[in-house]
Amino acid sequence: MFLSTASAAALMFAASASQDAPHLTQLAAAEEPAVVADVVVTGRRDPMDPALVARARAELQETPGAVAVVGREQYVDHLAMHLGDALHAVPGVYAEKRWGEEVRLSIRGSGVGNSSHNRGVVLAQDGVPFNQADGFGDFQEIDLLSARHIEVFKGGNAIRFGGATMGGAIQLNTPTGRTAPDRNELRLEAGSFETWRAHGELAREWGDTDLWAGVSVLGAEGYRDHSVQGSRRLSLNLGRRLGEDREIRVLLSAADIENEIPGSLTLTQALEDPTAAATANVARDYRRDMTSMRGSVQTHWRLGEAWTFEGGVYGAFKDLDHPISVVIDQQSRNVGAFGRLDWTGKLGDLNADLFVGAWLRDGELDGLTYQNIAGDRGALTGDNTQRATAIDAFAESRLFVTERLALVAGGSWGLATRDYADHLNPARDASKDFEWFAPRIGLLWEDDGGRQLFANLTRSVEPPHFSALVQTPYPDFVPVEAQEAWTVEVGTRGRRGPLSWDVALYRMAVENELLTFLAAPDIPAATFNAGDTVHQGLEAGLDWMIWRDGDRQLKLHQTYAWTDLRFDGDPHYGDGRLPVVPEHHYHAELGFRTGRWSVAPSLQWTPKDSWVDYANTLKAPGYAIWSLSATWSVTPQVRLFLDARNLTDERYIANASAVTDARVASTTVFWPGEGRSAFVGLRSSF
Repeated sequence: MFLSTASAAALMFAASASQDAPHLTQLAAAEEPAVVADVVVTGRRDPMDPALVARARAELQETPGAVAVVGREQYVDHLAMHLGDALHAVPGVYAEKRWGEEVRLSIRGSGVGNSSHNRGVVLAQDGVPFNQADGFGDFQEIDLLSARHIEVFKGGNAIRFGGATMGGAIQLNTPTGRTAPDRNELRLEAGSFETWRAHGELAREWGDTDLWAGVSVLGAEGYRDHSVQGSRRLSLNLGRRLGEDREIRVLLSAADIENEIPGSLTLTQALEDPTAAATANVARDYRRDMTSMRGSVQTHWRLGEAWTFEGGVYGAFKDLDHPISVVIDQQSRNVGAFGRLDWTGKLGDLNADLFVGAWLRDGELDGLTYQNIAGDRGALTGDNTQRATAIDAFAESRLFVTERLALVAGGSWGLATRDYADHLNPARDASKDFEWFAPRIGLLWEDDGGRQLFANLTRSVEPPHFSALVQTPYPDFVPVEAQEAWTVEVGTRGRRGPLSWDVALYRMAVENELLTFLAAPDIPAATFNAGDTVHQGLEAGLDWMIWRDGDRQLKLHQTYAWTDLRFDGDPHYGDGRLPVVPEHHYHAELGFRTGRWSVAPSLQWTPKDSWVDYANTLKAPGYAIWSLSATWSVTPQVRLFLDARNLTDERYIANASAVTDARVASTTVFWPGEGRSAFVGLRSSF
């Protein structure tokens, strides 16, 4: 369950009521904040840092696990069009572009068997999930310019929202009329591949009422053939204060989105002619066009000194027209409600806090499929209704056994239903329920300087979505089970002198991982449960303030991820490595800022080739991509920026889809990265 900021002055206040209890982050109140990937890891907020983002960072630091906050300042001077543009500097988050706003998203190996869209990570904005009620989702509705900041909860650290998926959760938060940095902003961008975007927003306050509104319009021809995209988006956030720490808020958004899909290529095609589109995609006019509307009514309400309630109701509606090998016509409706109560007080002589909450959701999707005749609809081949419902109830408590050490315990219980009705063949109607409990324990220790050590043990559970349950020609639901895992995680974050760090080490024992296979006697369908698998890795962020003198500074930001995903004694693949996510990934940016201008060269480096198939016979080559960004403040209200990418025009594979054995399966699974490009923008705030 995602609880958005129903009160700008009390963002995530309910998560732990940090103003009322002597939490660990307050022990270093005099310490200057340490920032890694735009995440403050300890100490009081920077006076230059907007209060909304600062409070979110402070709250997340009370989590005994890997978390991150990316402020809008991190990507506002770039052409940030998809989620990967905002999260590329968060260690352990793999988010690489496929086409348009579509990315390959994986956190700690989540969704590696998924050939498209999102599985294994809950995506939401202001409490309203982008995922369907069965957990499956896409990325096209996300507008990064409508977010004030983005929160990333890796793995089981998403428990405060009721999430129990392997990858965790990502939450975008819309500005309010009180927290937006400017009353008005106009933004114009243009550059390579005939790309352009215009954005405008306003923020207003009238006594106890506030309003934020934003509009974005985008168009691009795309780097590859058959990759034209266009979108029009609107976001509104209207709030009314009803007393101290009491507020009600109405949030609305709408989008009209059009995307051509260029398709994947063979390795040779992707490296020799990366701008080409797949022949079938052009012949059948592969596209993903949609219109959507999302809305919610939310409240933040203080109940005396010890209790706070935060919750709301929401609805999301989408109309999808999606020609691929067939033409898909879908209308989906998702509604839900969430609520969380937070308590802060004492157990005997010890400080403690507790939250309990629930997240209910109900989704229905009406789907038609037709033959694809050069992009047009032919004969009707499918007519079905998918109904998914779910409830998550969760709780977590922290007990401060000393001023420096907190013990954490909690868990989430979930129940999910899947009901499928085939209107052309009622014999295929099916229904199935999934129920689970996911406990969690942890600890968080902080020294006098605000440096932290943390550890946790968490269970995750992910019931299958409809794409896994309904597979042709299987006559009923495929007998797939929920994916389960136990994760142990240890880490540290803090600051010492000019260095700031955020490091986490994890190991995950996975059962029934949902992967894509070739059918065999022991594997009855293309998407099925694997045997035991292991996900383990290291996520590290390091910032080094090399030099600072007044408003001039030289700073090196680095992130590194070691990701080791493998089978564990599989009868077909032994202890072979799972494909797709690179084993090693490094990102660095050296930023120099002085007065009115700044410049920052950056490097994205995958030093080793990455496996593409389970049999470990085919690899995508490693790569190194150099880029450069720069800004110039013409006046305090007007800024120009440059975003130049892939300066050496490297031909590389951005990502690939997993296959079983490249010696016998199709290997048209590679998505080429974009070539050299440059974009310029103008931001005017007033």
